[in-house]
Amino acid sequence: MNPMTPATPAETSPDARAVRVWDLPTRAFHWLLAVAVVGLVVTGHVGGNALVWHMRLGLVVLTLLSFRVLWGLVGGRWSRFTSFVRGPVTLLRYLRGQARDRDFFEVGHNPLGGLAVLAMIALLALQVATGLVADDEIATTGPLNRFVTNTTALAATSWHQGWGQWILFGLVGLHLAAIAFYRWRGTDLVRPMLTGDKHLPADVPPSADSWQTRWLAMLLLAVCAAGAGWLAWLGA
Repeated sequence: MNPMTPATPAETSPDARAVRVWDLPTRAFHWLLAVAVVGLVVTGHVGGNALVWHMRLGLVVLTLLSFRVLWGLVGGRWSRFTSFVRGPVTLLRYLRGQARDRDFFEVGHNPLGGLAVLAMIALLALQVATGLVADDEIATTGPLNRFVTNTTALAATSWHQGWGQWILFGLVGLHLAAIAFYRWRGTDLVRPMLTGDKHLPADVPPSADSWQTRWLAMLLLAVCAAGAGWLAWLGA
């Protein structure tokens, strides 16, 4: 079956049941990151005093990205990188519609979605890094600006305000287009990211999402926030 043509989604299978796919920490990360990125775009374009909040939101994004990397190692099954970062052979098989048993392409991120996740994390990390050392040559500098040369700071600023943000807009646009495309195919990607559950065949293993895992997530988030705060302190 070609994955680019409409098909009956797995949740309509006769033995489908509610399966916890996205644990609460992953869902919280997703929506908090979306709000923070929107806030960054708004404050960045407003400028002036809003740049104070732009810098603060940048540190929030740094905290969230650091958390997601750690959670990709120890989080719920379908939030781990091992569940959606696939090799080229698997990616090609997915594009050809040649899924094998236990591939579980329809559960969490499919192979293309996994690449999109990595691209988004990498680009946002680059935007944060360049923002930390940026200098707008007016009144605002990143907290780590004093640790780099003026040439490096200006190059970082140029990327941050230019290609970086436009590529980010492109990735966000592709993300929204993918959501609309899969909705057209009959698969709702938004509801599972709100509720955590998808209706899937009974043999699909769920993600762990207990109070123990949530406390672990809070601990990791606190560590990441402390790290971001330390970077801000360095530039104080």
